Amino acid sequence: MANTVIVMKGDQTGQELLEEALRILAPNVIGFEVLLETYDLSLEHRRQTRNKVVYEAAQAMKQAGYGIKAATITPEEKNDVGSPNAILREEIDGKVIVRTGRRIPGIVPIAGLHAPISVVRMAVGDAYGAKEWREGEGLEEVAYRTEMIDRATCRAVAEYAFQQAKRMRGKVFGGPKYTVSPVYEGMLKEEMDAASKRHPEVEYEPQLIDATYALLVSSGGEPLVIPALNRDGDCLSDLVLQLFGSIAGAESLLLSLDEHLRTRVVMAEAPHGTAPSLYGKNIANPMAMILACAALLNHFPDNKGPIAARAIYEGTIEVVREGTRTPDLGGTATTSEFVDAVIKKVQTKLDAWDAIHYEL
Repeated sequence: MANTVIVMKGDQTGQELLEEALRILAPNVIGFEVLLETYDLSLEHRRQTRNKVVYEAAQAMKQAGYGIKAATITPEEKNDVGSPNAILREEIDGKVIVRTGRRIPGIVPIAGLHAPISVVRMAVGDAYGAKEWREGEGLEEVAYRTEMIDRATCRAVAEYAFQQAKRMRGKVFGGPKYTVSPVYEGMLKEEMDAASKRHPEVEYEPQLIDATYALLVSSGGEPLVIPALNRDGDCLSDLVLQLFGSIAGAESLLLSLDEHLRTRVVMAEAPHGTAPSLYGKNIANPMAMILACAALLNHFPDNKGPIAARAIYEGTIEVVREGTRTPDLGGTATTSEFVDAVIKKVQTKLDAWDAIHYEL
């Protein structure tokens, strides 16, 4: 039975890149059928439906288990429709956000980074959604904030971090500032230690968050997975993606896990915005959206999905290495030409692997 993926349309260049990347999921490319069910999350349609379409897309994702979303515009006005991501996150009970950066051939990373780095952070709680208020006046005025995290989210972040490290053949590295905040931030550290015992085959090197920042620029060649609180992870992932010299080689996942810490819903997207200056020019880099498709396939239950995902990851990087690049990477290829080249690579790889009965 074919897996269904909920496709969430977006705005401007974000939508154009989604349309191009979805060509990778055609049966004649990956070798099996993926059913695509589409919802229009463009700003215009969200306004027309007063966000009803966002809730419908979320419910569909909960049923299907998989979603891929284009970049969307979030209006700044308070009485407007707001961010669809916030609604989707709440409706699917998203607990974990994963952003993975990787080296792109021909792009010199900062500080010699070589291997991929995933930041696995909380999707809810912590500094975001905290209650804030002020008391007093003048120099006597005091600002307060009450933050909250829960053990279920800490456990989800820690468990998925070790699953991701096993998948990447890397190590779990970093962590919160548990020495300063043993009760609050220590909760995540407790769950990291417990996950380490459940996954003794995964290398584990806990570090305080400030040491994590410092040691990133001197890390070795092995892949790293960094579990983090919500705000720590938000800041850290922005830094990590830029350390590779471009965010084009990155993808972002929102995950909902069940009570047994198994992935229940996966929503993939590119970590960039709608890029209005590139709209309609067919020159935007589709790599991140293509890699988001691969990350989604990596969570399919049978072996076909992960094998196709590997072909897409390898094919995308090889296309860049062989000189097909969009203007942001110093090339002249159009968006469509880049996707065409990746499709040929993926088809060739899967045909060859099928001939030798390759399995992961």
